[in-house]
Amino acid sequence: MQSPKDSSNLRQKAVKGVFWSALDSWGRQIVSLGVFLILARLLGPETFGLIALSTIFLNFLQVFLDQGLSQAIVQRQDIEKEHLDTAFWTNLGVSGLAAILSIACAGLIANLFKEPQITPIIRCLSLGFIISAFSSVQEATFQRKLAFKSLAIRSLIAVVIGGIVGVTMAFMGFGVWSLVGQQLTNSFVQVLVLWSVSDWRPGLRFSQKHFKELFSFGVNVMGMNLFNFLNRRSDDFLIGYFLGSIALGYYSVAYRLLLILTQLLTSIIVKVSLPTFSRLQQEPERLRNALYKAIQMTSLITFPGFLATVILAPEIVTVIFGQKWSPSIPVMQVLNLIGILYAYFYFNGSVIMAVGKPSWKLGLDFIQAVSNVIAFAIAVRWGIIAVAAAYVIRGYLMAPLNVWVVWKLIHIDIWTYLRQGAVPLAGTIIMLMSIFSVKYFLINLISPPVILAISIAVGIIVYVLSILLIAPKLFWQVVNISR
Repeated sequence: MQSPKDSSNLRQKAVKGVFWSALDSWGRQIVSLGVFLILARLLGPETFGLIALSTIFLNFLQVFLDQGLSQAIVQRQDIEKEHLDTAFWTNLGVSGLAAILSIACAGLIANLFKEPQITPIIRCLSLGFIISAFSSVQEATFQRKLAFKSLAIRSLIAVVIGGIVGVTMAFMGFGVWSLVGQQLTNSFVQVLVLWSVSDWRPGLRFSQKHFKELFSFGVNVMGMNLFNFLNRRSDDFLIGYFLGSIALGYYSVAYRLLLILTQLLTSIIVKVSLPTFSRLQQEPERLRNALYKAIQMTSLITFPGFLATVILAPEIVTVIFGQKWSPSIPVMQVLNLIGILYAYFYFNGSVIMAVGKPSWKLGLDFIQAVSNVIAFAIAVRWGIIAVAAAYVIRGYLMAPLNVWVVWKLIHIDIWTYLRQGAVPLAGTIIMLMSIFSVKYFLINLISPPVILAISIAVGIIVYVLSILLIAPKLFWQVVNISR
């Protein structure tokens, strides 16, 4: 059991980790959103569809690159230099093989989707495998130490420079290659920054013993990554194969906005949760309380963020991306209905990994992956809105299983677990009524940009006041944490 001093140090590190993780996530996503906005106005749906098609195969290979070794480094109680060296050279070797395989198979993938344009795109993007392999271990060591400041600086510098390259190329008329240049530049700059701030350098050694120790944990993570790929990209594959790159472009933009919101609203605490939960794995009561608090804090921002987007999607798309992206509006509205579940179940993975049960998450991810593939395969014939609906419906049908897994592992009190979102949900409902009222009375009087600005301002004010009135103690807790 940890001493009070160790407990205090962990709490301080976790709080600092949340701050720098927030800066990393929010700063990176805000810059990415700005770059994305400019590129979406300069480029068309087909361009984004081609990139989405190209990355399906590359993301599949990415599953096998790390073999979960980085996550194993974060999770292990004790780590030796041999673990780090072995993980580095393993990642670099496998990444080189993946790049060669991508270059060789690019033509076959292009023929599968009947899009010859993606052949050179796949080959160029495959260089990212080798580039990223040089920083995976450094990133894991920083996460392990809760040193999120260095990771935040890395991400912000990389996304800014990558964005500048992408936008410049788009203005110069490079089309889809502007997105390729943006991605490769981002990866390369991340490596340069991490190597400049990290004092660890790989030694010329490989230990089979240490590889087995990491791989015994990592193989389950690799399986999770495979099923996560099926969860995240099987819809893209089916849409691209049956409906084409333009339909995939509309869908991918709506899904990209969902991911940006997810990063902004949930990943801040989630990123800190695994190393924090891992250090509490021998103290189940503290682990349960940490989970309750994480869900409550996340619900406070995810509930209003996701559900307000459902109502404001027409204005968001029209104002930010332009009228040509209007087919993405209903897809965005449907996808964001999943937001309530994210507040609860985004922590499941961290809890399962923290208590050293990766095989449990492997089984859970397998069930979700199979159900997603089946749902998408059935829905794709009715178009991209039906695919989005299948994703959301599957999520809610799987909710009881997700709750059961956490209950089984750390014996949560179900009522305490569920009620963490009660106050945020009540405040969100009041906020949604205020936004709906603004739109109802002003829709025919003022322009969409003004409606969007007024709705956001009114929504924030009403939500904050609602939380203050409904749960003043919780409100002041949040204020004190943010200071």
